[in-house]
Amino acid sequence: MSLTLVRATTPRINNLPAPSPHRLPDQLSPDLRLVFVGTAASTRSAEVGHYYAHPGNRFWRAIHEAGITPRRYQPGEFAALLELGIGFTDLSKSGAGMDHQIATETIDVAGFRAKIDKYRPRTIAFTSKKAASLFYGRPSSAIALGRQPRDAGLPEIFVLPSPSGAASGHWTLEPWHELAAWIAA
Repeated sequence: MSLTLVRATTPRINNLPAPSPHRLPDQLSPDLRLVFVGTAASTRSAEVGHYYAHPGNRFWRAIHEAGITPRRYQPGEFAALLELGIGFTDLSKSGAGMDHQIATETIDVAGFRAKIDKYRPRTIAFTSKKAASLFYGRPSSAIALGRQPRDAGLPEIFVLPSPSGAASGHWTLEPWHELAAWIAA
């Protein structure tokens, strides 16, 4: 009697593994005080399954230095922030990479709005002008950093400078401090 081993394989497209339907799980629950919203997972975040996981990303340092979290968390601890009333999601749950690499058809603004309606967070913070521009349907250049004008039916909205190392030339911690002051009030 002979045994034949059958190895399960990931479906391949153009000799590359098929993309996962969801690169990073949403971290959402009803009535969060704050939800961070990115465009999509970075390549590194998609690989390890943690939000803002690239070593050059300033996100975890920024939320601590701004006073949003009591200590500096590590990317692998992202789920623990739910206990602080902080959640995470992206506009594209299937794309990964830098903003310019994300396929337009993977951006799901309607799906994101449905999540806002379902979970009713008090504040959302886009972690780049690109994510905010996709949400608002306006060019990034037309969007200011910081707290946005109030829009009835939506939570308070903030736009933060991208914490990505690739966006170093536009980095400032000031909008993060503004967000911290708002959610503490």
